[in-house]
Amino acid sequence: MRLLERARKEWFMVGIVVAIGAAKLEPSVGVNGGPLKPEITVSYIAVATIFFNSGLSLKTEELTSALVHLKLHLFIQIFTLAFFPATIWLFLQLLSVTSINEWLLKGLQTVGCMPPPVSSAVILTKAVGGNEAAAIFNSAFGSFLGIVVTPLLLLLFIVRRYIKDWLERKKPPFGVVSSSVLLMIIYTTFCDTFSNPHIDLDKFSLVLILFIIVSIQLSFMLLTFIFSTRNNSGFTPADTVAIIFCSTHKSLTLGIPMLKIVFAGHEHLSLISVPLLIYHPAQILLGSVLVPTIKSWMVSRQKGVKLTRPTV
Repeated sequence: MRLLERARKEWFMVGIVVAIGAAKLEPSVGVNGGPLKPEITVSYIAVATIFFNSGLSLKTEELTSALVHLKLHLFIQIFTLAFFPATIWLFLQLLSVTSINEWLLKGLQTVGCMPPPVSSAVILTKAVGGNEAAAIFNSAFGSFLGIVVTPLLLLLFIVRRYIKDWLERKKPPFGVVSSSVLLMIIYTTFCDTFSNPHIDLDKFSLVLILFIIVSIQLSFMLLTFIFSTRNNSGFTPADTVAIIFCSTHKSLTLGIPMLKIVFAGHEHLSLISVPLLIYHPAQILLGSVLVPTIKSWMVSRQKGVKLTRPTV
């Protein structure tokens, strides 16, 4: 199962590159009014499919499995949906005086406002051996908060309740469906970019944004680690692992459709989307690299706790 998930993610990363490359070669295919009719297929059908598919694949019954750990959940949700975007906003006030493309900076702000993903944070927490139940709860609940403003959400929960048995028996390929539709959205978004002669993305801005994103991820992971390992924090090592990944990861699957809705028709939509497109693979790559280190720390801490417990 883990190999299949890894293969799907690698396929998706390649798909992003191919989609952007295809848009560069022939942007007229995916622009508004073009053969793909993205003003209909993307703005309505694709976006609706993403949210509908996400709602069906989201096991809402799992939200209650770790509900009792209120302090942990409050920490993750406040860090993700309040501290993260507020800190990015303050940081961008400093960057606004630089020569970095202003639309990439706006895109960086949208990254901070995104909900956590349902998959990657849980997968990495499980790989380390952390508090998987807490990761599931906060990833699912965070995604729920991210799309609660969408009236479609109510329909998603209702539909899932009635076809729950069928879903568990057939196990539809939700990940493949979402990834495929998402690649279509990315493709048409960049078709608009490459067909617009007035948009110019300089390499200097792109390189700096990449560096900033990696720095933000590392800084926030370190910050959550420091906060959750204080003597009076009340969090176990397994809790800390869940906090590190759930508090710093952002959802591309929900993020791109949200940007498509909020910035519909905006000529700089693709530039605004670039930071999120960079943040997503960066968080998976960085998390995967750090798994052995974090796992080693967690195991050593757990052994230390056992040794210090008094024997009866």
